[in-house]
Amino acid sequence: MTNPGDRHNPTRPLIGVGGVVWHQNKVLLIRRGKPPKAGEWSLPGGAQELGETVVETLIREVFEETSIRINNIEFLEIVDLIVQGEEHGKPRYHYTLIDFSADAAQQSTRPTPGDDAIDSIWADPDALETYGLWEKTIEVIRKSQQQRMARLSD
Repeated sequence: MTNPGDRHNPTRPLIGVGGVVWHQNKVLLIRRGKPPKAGEWSLPGGAQELGETVVETLIREVFEETSIRINNIEFLEIVDLIVQGEEHGKPRYHYTLIDFSADAAQQSTRPTPGDDAIDSIWADPDALETYGLWEKTIEVIRKSQQQRMARLSD
């Protein structure tokens, strides 16, 4: 029997938390070091641990993967990531992703990859297509960018 906490071929969805983190109008991206999507660029984030709130997960994961501390955290969107497997139509991966917008704290703005990330950068949001991002990731970044511009213009 599969353990419900297994990431491969799970028996239930796993909760992942991600962040669209901004600094000087650039967005923080990481290159994933582990499946799913190993080697691909993505938002920093990861699995929620037992006893941890989603905001605590976000703060921990962004710091572990990039050494960036964040503030001004706002809920953004919930996204389903379901990767079909080969075994009887069961998903190989099934994540419920809870995404937030946040700002980098001023004292920590140089990303350093760590934990599950093999690289981390501040990316120009006008050049997101060059990173081969999942289409839904680009949509979430654009949504965050629009909300941020609206907030800053108030």
